Amino acid sequence: MAEPEVWDDEAGAAPSTSHLVLIPSYNTGTKLLETVAAARSQWRPVWVVIDGSTDGTGEALAERAQWDAELRVLCRPENGGKGAAVLDGLREAESAGFTHILVMDADGQHPASSIRRFMALSASRPQAMVLGVPLFDDTAPRIRVIGRKVSNTLAWIESLGAVRDSLFGFRVYPIAPLRRAMEAGRFMRRFDFDVEAAVRLCWNGAPVINVPAPVRYFRAAEGGISHFRYARDNLLLAGMHARLLIGFLRRLPSQLAGWLRSYRH
Repeated sequence: MAEPEVWDDEAGAAPSTSHLVLIPSYNTGTKLLETVAAARSQWRPVWVVIDGSTDGTGEALAERAQWDAELRVLCRPENGGKGAAVLDGLREAESAGFTHILVMDADGQHPASSIRRFMALSASRPQAMVLGVPLFDDTAPRIRVIGRKVSNTLAWIESLGAVRDSLFGFRVYPIAPLRRAMEAGRFMRRFDFDVEAAVRLCWNGAPVINVPAPVRYFRAAEGGISHFRYARDNLLLAGMHARLLIGFLRRLPSQLAGWLRSYRH
């Protein structure tokens, strides 16, 4: 076994018994190992869900977990998508007594340095979602920045202005309401997870805290990996937003009635 590398654990703080970092991963190579190391330097525990990866990262992390009690690796036999991996993690985390998860991507784009700040906000308002709002730098592909505006606008409408960014996956969720929302239907299992999870939890009464956070895109030469497929995933998003807009319109009369009652009082 390789010698364990030294991780700058969060100033010797005790592991959290309520909040954990959850990292779903599918064939993200060495970026996953870097992401886990960065997350572990900021928080414990950190759990990783290997979603049917074939790149050896599951085995590499399982070896690390042998000497790191605050790292847990869950392995799915087949790739099922980000939402499916998160759902597996949710169920395991809830069974272990955790109440909240911070989900971050495995490709190094999300800021591990913001983990403690997001966790602190979640602890101060445990009923709320803490949603990252990306601060793009010049590494961000222009087509991705422009393309997400359509989804963001629709999610803003569907959530009545609560969700400022629909696709940035650096977020803290309360576990129980997210699990219930996901288990209520067959959707939210793939790329549609981030958008639909935020909107449906808003509908179910979860407050929203929007927090700016930096994001970095890596070139292929830097080990950057993207499994986003423009045609496939944009079609998935289109179908998802159609469902959400129908749900929004069905809910609108009762919401307007509630606002009218509140105004009269």
